[in-house]
Amino acid sequence: MSKKVLLIAGITLCVAAISQVKGQDIWEQETLTNGFWGLNDSLAASGIEVGFGLTNIYQLNVNGGTSTHNHQGRHTGSYDLGIGADLQQLLGIEGATFYVHTTGSWSKTNIDATSVASAFGVNRDAGGKRSMDVTEVWYEQALLDDTLRIRLGKLDIDGGFECRGCPVSFDGSSFANDQTGQFLNSALVNNPTIPFPDKGLGVVFYWNPIEWWYASVGAIDAQADARETGFNTAFKDQDYFFFVFETGIAPLLDSANGPMPGAYRVGVWNDPQPKTNSDNTGKNYRDDVGAYLSLDQMFRKENSDPEDSQGTGAFFRYGYANSEKNNITGFWSFGLQCTGLVDDRDGDVLGVGYANGIFSNNASTTYTDDNEDVLEVYYNAQVTPWLNLSPMVQYVADPGGNDTAKDATIFGLRAQWTF
Repeated sequence: MSKKVLLIAGITLCVAAISQVKGQDIWEQETLTNGFWGLNDSLAASGIEVGFGLTNIYQLNVNGGTSTHNHQGRHTGSYDLGIGADLQQLLGIEGATFYVHTTGSWSKTNIDATSVASAFGVNRDAGGKRSMDVTEVWYEQALLDDTLRIRLGKLDIDGGFECRGCPVSFDGSSFANDQTGQFLNSALVNNPTIPFPDKGLGVVFYWNPIEWWYASVGAIDAQADARETGFNTAFKDQDYFFFVFETGIAPLLDSANGPMPGAYRVGVWNDPQPKTNSDNTGKNYRDDVGAYLSLDQMFRKENSDPEDSQGTGAFFRYGYANSEKNNITGFWSFGLQCTGLVDDRDGDVLGVGYANGIFSNNASTTYTDDNEDVLEVYYNAQVTPWLNLSPMVQYVADPGGNDTAKDATIFGLRAQWTF
């Protein structure tokens, strides 16, 4: 058994013992440490929030791909530590927020590299062997009665904002946007036709003048490396910046049990870096441009409690990119998410998603098949408020766009702790 798994199990048992001594019911706590044993409550009085999460994933390719016997990359994991500060409450700066996010991950490789060779990637959470990276440090200022927000610093450009509780700006989705709790395949987390840079220096303007409509524009260092501060690439040599614009609406559909939220997003992007597809080793092209859609809508609400998320929703994505400059030139995906489908399991979530990527005809030497397809099903079971277990299965057809590769079937189990 992995040493990291044993360590996590040991930490969980130690925390459980401490909670027992203090007379706390560990199985009913919102987090494993009950807010770091009360520290979060003390910090909240000053406008500071701290969150720590841990994800462990085990995957096994049981059929097809490149190998069913290679053990490397089967076990991966990551942690996330986020610290947010309401600067109005802390320092009296009206409408200001400050945020820092650090992350780490383990296993040098993942099952894609050793066993599947998917063009999409069957494990979006896998980040290689990294002890700690400060991936986000940004300041946000709300203006014009909170209708305009400006965020600048080291950003996750698709980290986004919310419009009526739905994630937006950029390529957000309520049902397919989180590898730690929803789908694990990269194509069911973000649109692969959008060449989002790594986390780096940038700025985003988010305008929400009407409750149900928003518009947003962002620019970020196109050569960013999340492991670095960002200054080495943003302001030296070629100052390439990736630009993206998105607008959308967030309607509330009426139902017998109350309003059902949804979001309908459309966006365009520009990447100025010289690039080409994998077959063309000669001429490079600049100013790559593409467009995308991301839609999701709840269409069944289980009860009238406005705080209850039980029900069923659907999502759809579409993307286009230039075939001379990109390997994947077309993409679409769709799926469902059902929350509280099983009686007395209100926090459990079932997800079913399908994605199809279309390879460029100009890269037919590298990609001998026209498409890669993936079907993923997961069931996220809430064992306690702080522990979720998600068995999942992925079926990848024509992995890597290779017409001689066998379709792959990958089983997995994800564990998510909230401390």
